[in-house]
Amino acid sequence: MAALSGLKALVTGGASGIGLAIATAFRNEGAQVAVLDRSDAGPADVVYVRADLSDDDAVRAAVDEAVHALGGLDVLVNNAGVGAQGSVEDSTDDEWHRVLDVNVVGTARVSRAAWPHLRKSEHPAIVNTASVASTAGLPQRAIYSASKGAISALTRAMAADGMPDGIRVNAVNPGTADTPWVGRLLDSAPDPAAERAALEARQPHGRLVSADEVAQAVVYLASPRAGSTTGTELAVDGGMQGLRLRPRS
Repeated sequence: MAALSGLKALVTGGASGIGLAIATAFRNEGAQVAVLDRSDAGPADVVYVRADLSDDDAVRAAVDEAVHALGGLDVLVNNAGVGAQGSVEDSTDDEWHRVLDVNVVGTARVSRAAWPHLRKSEHPAIVNTASVASTAGLPQRAIYSASKGAISALTRAMAADGMPDGIRVNAVNPGTADTPWVGRLLDSAPDPAAERAALEARQPHGRLVSADEVAQAVVYLASPRAGSTTGTELAVDGGMQGLRLRPRS
């Protein structure tokens, strides 16, 4: 039997990148899938609902629409987010508010709207997308790192609050992933090839993480097979956070 057979799932930011890979993997593992995004592009055979995560009314309406279309909700994946570059010295108040409102408060908004529906499920689970930036200090990522650190802490708090309702809450921590956002960063670099090589070398396994690898980790955390796993962060980072290898000769 497929890992998510018969489950109904909502994936935010599921129109591209890691979110698209998650939505596709969920569908392949037997789930009925709804995608909440600002775009309606992405995998076939899924329900699309649109919302800006900074708009609570729009989020509530989109979640209700997705749940109605699916006929219930078992799994929520809070994957949508925005990136930011710069040190704390460079970062403006507007950038702080923009990123935290989407990445952190947006996750809370969707979770808040979905919670009553998840409470009715026999196998309720939430998976948040954090980042290696929440556990390792990366240069020029002050706001982004702070937002993902908040997601890590929020995941544990939500897991504690979810216990009485049987709602498991976990997070996945990708390393630098081969996504459209990273692609745009590389394109804007003075030497894209050298920048890519540097990012690959930063990870012990010597390459960028694939979106599909992250998606498979999310499948596991969302599956009833992980029924005793909650309040956990699963790193998919090629060893970036935990390993300290000698430089390659």
